[in-house]
Amino acid sequence: MITLTYRIETSESIEALAAKIASDQSTGTFVALPGETEELKARVAARVLAIRHLPDAVQPSIPEAGNGPFKRADVDIAFPFDAIGTDLSALMTIAIGGTYSIKGLSGIRIVDMKLPDDYRGAHPGPQFGVAGSRKLTGVEGRPIIGTIVKPALGLRPHETAEMVGELIEAGVDFIKDDEKLMSPAYSPLAERVKAIMPLILDHEQKTGKKVMYAFGISHADPDEMMRNHDLVAKAGGNCAVININSIGFGGMAYLRKRSSLVLHAHRNGWDILTRHPGLGMDFKVWQQFWRLLGVDQFQINGIASKYWEPDASFIESFKAVTTPIFSPDDCALPVAGSGQWGGQAPETYQRTGRTVDLLYLCGGGIVSHPDGPGAGVRAVQQAWQAAVDGIPLAEYARSHAELARSIEKFGDGRAA
Repeated sequence: MITLTYRIETSESIEALAAKIASDQSTGTFVALPGETEELKARVAARVLAIRHLPDAVQPSIPEAGNGPFKRADVDIAFPFDAIGTDLSALMTIAIGGTYSIKGLSGIRIVDMKLPDDYRGAHPGPQFGVAGSRKLTGVEGRPIIGTIVKPALGLRPHETAEMVGELIEAGVDFIKDDEKLMSPAYSPLAERVKAIMPLILDHEQKTGKKVMYAFGISHADPDEMMRNHDLVAKAGGNCAVININSIGFGGMAYLRKRSSLVLHAHRNGWDILTRHPGLGMDFKVWQQFWRLLGVDQFQINGIASKYWEPDASFIESFKAVTTPIFSPDDCALPVAGSGQWGGQAPETYQRTGRTVDLLYLCGGGIVSHPDGPGAGVRAVQQAWQAAVDGIPLAEYARSHAELARSIEKFGDGRAA
């Protein structure tokens, strides 16, 4: 059985709406069909397993829902595996399908999903994940420290390469194209690869350390996306940024089957599904689809994010991508980003269970350091060392100039 948990909100009967969802998403029709029997329906019909009542909603999640009170409950509904199989598009159709169209609901949200063992091995899952990302970057015992090339700067390939060169020399572990930087006229992907990869390979030859650079290869045409992939791989690259919502399940499946690169997932657009607390789908559910399809690294915002997401949501997202679906090998490397600088390192370390198994991604928090991107890298490294050693940042900064300057610059929380 595949079990989905729906958070139902209604002014009507919770029990009746739960039964309606189970019926509509499996065997229900508005009129009896020829050949329909109770025995036939019993084989493929979904059924309500449990109802856990919650406090009433003060206001309806859908404004035009009418008059309350608006009752709420978490409802577990089991769907027969034989009716869905391991096709993720079928699973998503069942999970969402017509559920949001059902009359009488003032709110509906999918908050959990439990998959049967039949899904184990049915999809490739991460090719590299946490262990592969660490092996390729050569980083152990601390977070992978990364930064972003921002498209808002309008940097041309040779200008991007100049910044990359400084970051590499400063000891950065990971650099990525911003999700909006794919192949614009001012910086075509082929020209970026041509300008950047020689710097990375030369540094590797000199030091043995190969900085991981994630090039933006997303494209609506899977064949064109694969050509972008091959361009990066042929030049010696080992990572790619994938806008997973934009390429869809089919694009991701097509890419993963053929990929030799670490696939770094940007979840832009996810907020549409989840930002209203009474509607949509929890990240806990949604991320399972993409991990099964093969995401290696998953961006999940961070502590004191510059966006809407509260810290508690980041912690839940962190737990989600690091909790095995079937085995530790299907976990993705969590990527903390969005307005990060060294200042959030201590709280991130504490609230993620004192783990260093993450990629700590700072955009402006590194490249906008008052003494340049190189100093920005060193400041974040120093902040994480202080966090792990349990030394307050202000104290550590007395003997670490880059961190001190970073606190001066970003201490008000403004690290874009």
